[in-house]
Amino acid sequence: MEIEQREIKKSKTQEAPNQSKQTRRYPIGAELMGDGQVHFRVWAPKVKTLEVVLHAESEASFHALSAEENGYFSGAITANSGTRYSFRVDGNGEKFYPDPASRFQPEGPHGPSQVIDPANYEWTDGEWRGLKMAGQIFYEMHIGTFTPEGTWRAAIEQLAELASIGITTIEMMPVADFGGSFGWGYDGVDLFAPTHLYGNPDDLRAFINAAHSLGLGVILDVVYNHFGPSGNYLSVFSDHYMTKRHDNDWGDSINFDDPDSAPVREFFITNGSYWIEEFHFDGFRFDATQNIVDDSKEYIVGAIGRAAREAAGERSIILVAENEPQTTKLARPLGEGGDGLDGLWNDDWHHSALVTLSERNEAYYTDYNGSPQEFISAAKYGYLYQGQPFKWQATPRGTSGIGFSPQTFVCFIENHDQVANTLTGERVRQLTSPGKYRAMSALLLLGPWTPLLFQGEEFGASTPFVYFCDVEEGLRDAIRQGRFQFLAQFPSMASDEARKRLPEPSDPKVFASCTLDFSERETNKELYDFHKDLLKLRRSDPLFHEVKPGAVDGAVLNDKAFLLRYFGDKGDDRLLVVNFGKQRQLEPVSEPLLAPPEGMQWETLFTTESVKYGGPGAVDTSTDQGWLLPEESTVALRPVKRTSPLPKPIKRIL
Repeated sequence: MEIEQREIKKSKTQEAPNQSKQTRRYPIGAELMGDGQVHFRVWAPKVKTLEVVLHAESEASFHALSAEENGYFSGAITANSGTRYSFRVDGNGEKFYPDPASRFQPEGPHGPSQVIDPANYEWTDGEWRGLKMAGQIFYEMHIGTFTPEGTWRAAIEQLAELASIGITTIEMMPVADFGGSFGWGYDGVDLFAPTHLYGNPDDLRAFINAAHSLGLGVILDVVYNHFGPSGNYLSVFSDHYMTKRHDNDWGDSINFDDPDSAPVREFFITNGSYWIEEFHFDGFRFDATQNIVDDSKEYIVGAIGRAAREAAGERSIILVAENEPQTTKLARPLGEGGDGLDGLWNDDWHHSALVTLSERNEAYYTDYNGSPQEFISAAKYGYLYQGQPFKWQATPRGTSGIGFSPQTFVCFIENHDQVANTLTGERVRQLTSPGKYRAMSALLLLGPWTPLLFQGEEFGASTPFVYFCDVEEGLRDAIRQGRFQFLAQFPSMASDEARKRLPEPSDPKVFASCTLDFSERETNKELYDFHKDLLKLRRSDPLFHEVKPGAVDGAVLNDKAFLLRYFGDKGDDRLLVVNFGKQRQLEPVSEPLLAPPEGMQWETLFTTESVKYGGPGAVDTSTDQGWLLPEESTVALRPVKRTSPLPKPIKRIL
C-alpha cells in the first residue's frame, strides 16, 4: 500500500521507561505500555531493517525497531491509542505494510493499522460463567446480512428476541478483516483485526457484552486453514508462514510443522487466546480442520484450544470443529490421545435430512438414503460413516464415534455452506413439503444431538443465502468459474442453463438480497411459533434438554417411520415418533420401545400436526386399540398415569 506524505520526520526508536520491568500481554502486535508508549513486536526474518511509520494527519514519522536474534523486531515508541501506523521494510521508499498482528484496520487490509487500547471498554459481564456443550442450541449468524445495517451495533437490537425464543449460543461467522466491501469472512487476512465493515473493536465487545447480559453465549468461527488472497502481506515479512509439504484445498498450507514453524504456531495460539481474553468470546468453531495439517507432537488445533481455555480462566468455553473426513480424535480428551475439543459438526445428519426432504441423493449426497435407520444411528452413534466404504470418495470415511455423548455432534438442516450449495441459495423449506419440513425441524430440535439453526431459519426466512465476495476485477472470473465447477458436481446444476442462473458472487445486489427481513416473523407467524414452541420444549424438558450416552434407543417402524425413546428416571421416558411418509395405521405393533411404562399410558406432548403451526390438526397417535402414524409428522409423547383400566382382551378361538 502507498500512503501520501506531506512531511516526513525521522527518529530513532524511543525505549519505554523501565521497559525491562514491563511485560507484554502477547508476543506480537502493538501494545500500550503506559506513559504514552506503545511497544511493537513483529516476526520478520525475511527483512534486514524494519521501521514503524506513524501516520499523523499532516505528516508521517519513521522509527527503527531493533532486531532480535530470532527474527523478531521490537521497540517502544511514543504513541497513543488510536494512532495509525504501518511498517516499512528495508527502507523501501513509500511502500508500507500493515502489522501482521494488527488489532484493527480502519481502512481495510490494504490500509494502515491502528493502536487499540482494550481497556477502554467497560465490561459488565463479570458474573458470566461461560458455556458447556450440554444443552446448547446454536444459531449461526453472518453479521453483514443479519440486519440491513450489517453492523454489530444493529445486531445487538435483535439479541433479546433470540434469547426470548430459546437460542443459547450464537455462532458468529468469521470476522477477521478481509478484502472488499462484503464477503462471507472465510478469506480473512488480518486475523487479530475485527473487520472494519461491521464496526470497530469496541462495537464487537458491546455485542458480546449485551449477549452475555441476556444469557446468550457467543462463539467465533475461526479460519486457521488458509489466508485470503486480497490484502495478505505475510510473505513480505517471512517465507515460512506457508508450506508446500501438505495438500490444501486453497493452495499452500499454513506451516505448523516445518523447522521454522515455531513463530507461526505462536501466532495462531496467541490469536486464539486473544479472542477469548480481549473479546470474551465463549469458544470457537474451527473451520475445515481437514486442511489444518500438522505432524507436530501436539496438533495445532488442540494447542490453540488448550491455550484458549487457559485464557478463559474460570469461564467455561466450548470448542467445535468442522472436519469433512470425520476424524473423532478432535473431540477425544487430551488424556486419551485426543485434541480436547467439545463438539463436531455432523454433515452425515444433514445429508440424510436433505435426501429425505428433497428426495435427491446426487453428488456428496450419494451415500445416503434418508432412511429411518440413518436417523436412529445418528442419535445413538453420531456420525454414520465411521470407517466404512464411501462410494462418492471411493475410500473409507470417518473414524469411530462410539462412546461419545450425543450432544458432541452438532446437527443442522441449514448452514451457510449448505444453503448456498443450491443454485440460487434457496432455503430448505422451499425444496420440500410443509409437513415434511415441520417433521424434520421437530426431529432436529428434539433429537439428542446439539441442534444448530441458520439465521432466519426460525421464522422461515425466504431470503436466499448464496456465495458472495467482493474481490478485485482480476479475481472475479476465477471466483465465478470456481463456484460453478464446485456446484457442477450436482448433475442438476451442471448444465449451461444452470450456469447462466448462478448468481454473480461479486455483485452487490446479490449480497444485499441475502439480508434477512424480520417482518417475516409476522408473515410466517405459524412457522415462527412452531420453532419457538419447540425451542421452549427442548430447554424446559429435562430429557430433551440433555441426553446422556446410552440413554436413547430407537426402532424402525416402516420404510418412512421410526421412533426414538429417551430413558428417564423411574420410567419418566419420552418418545419421539417420526413419519416422513403417508398416514398409516401401525400393524402389528410388535416393537417393545412403543410400550408405555407399567401402569402408564402415552400422552401427546407436542405434534407438528397442530393447526397452530399450519398442520391439518392433531390426532390420537397412541390408543389402547393401536398406533396411528400421521402423514409427514413428528409427535413427542410422555407417560402419564393410566386414567382407566385396560380393556379386557377379546377371547379368540385358538
